Amino acid sequence: MARIDHGQPLWSLVLHLGAVALIWLALVFPAPLLAVEGKALFQDRVDYTLTDQSGTDFSGQALAFSSFAGATAADANFAGADLRGSILTQASFSRADFRGADLSDALMDRVDFSGADFSGALLRGVIGAGSNFSEARIENADFSDALLDRADQRQLCLRAHGTHPVTGVSTRLSLDCR
Repeated sequence: MARIDHGQPLWSLVLHLGAVALIWLALVFPAPLLAVEGKALFQDRVDYTLTDQSGTDFSGQALAFSSFAGATAADANFAGADLRGSILTQASFSRADFRGADLSDALMDRVDFSGADFSGALLRGVIGAGSNFSEARIENADFSDALLDRADQRQLCLRAHGTHPVTGVSTRLSLDCR
């Protein structure tokens, strides 16, 4: 797992520019943008940018590569949802339910996840720098290859326990807890 120290402004700049580029691509190019082996990568993409989705039930939905950039989704239900490659940057998901959701490779920098439930969630390769995970539940979650601020990683390690039910990876191991 990579970490970012606030004393490394180059990382901050790279992350910010990457986030801007991804948001721009998601907003400018309609689905499907790319295809791999004949399957459109953005076929399920939905644009919720700058909307209020508070309390909305997205449980079990196919939302891969969707944009929730700048959205408010307090108390929303994403349990079991497919959010692979989604853009959640600069949004608020306080107390949202992500139990068993697949957030692999999601861009979730500078997001409020306070009180969110990530129990059993797959967060492999996420970029979550500058996000707030205070009081978030993370048991049985897999954060392998996630990019998080060092301070967030340390705080998550205080609550990390369990093993992801699908990948078999320990939450503590995936967060590189010491």
